[in-house]
Amino acid sequence: MFSKEESARIRKEFWTSFGKSFPKKWLLYNTKIKDFSFKFTANTKIALVSLDIESKDPFMNDWYYDKLLSLKTILTNEYLPNIIYDSNYLLENGKIIHRIYTQLPEKFSIHNKNTWQVAFEFFVEKMTAFELFFYEYEDFIKS
Repeated sequence: MFSKEESARIRKEFWTSFGKSFPKKWLLYNTKIKDFSFKFTANTKIALVSLDIESKDPFMNDWYYDKLLSLKTILTNEYLPNIIYDSNYLLENGKIIHRIYTQLPEKFSIHNKNTWQVAFEFFVEKMTAFELFFYEYEDFIKS
């Protein structure tokens, strides 16, 4: 068990190591769509890459989610075969969002440095594919 401070230090070291190992400007929040962002997640249980739709306007959430749902076959067949669509994803803070994501299948913990490299490579591969998909279908998604 790690103290809160030690856990925070390890998380910071993880993200710093990722950034130094794979220096790239990721799309993330720069989609030009409000409350529509790509994210990396790593904690003591999972590592995942996601597209989160979390507007305060439920209509906009559903509208973007439905657009992406209409592209599910393309996303699955051409970019990310193990993608998961979840219209009711529960975040740790209790908020429910629409999340489209892929999760590292191997056992992972941010506290275990032996799992970091596999997570880094997973992040790069999956986020690159997600970004390529977004750029290809950006006009449709935004329209």
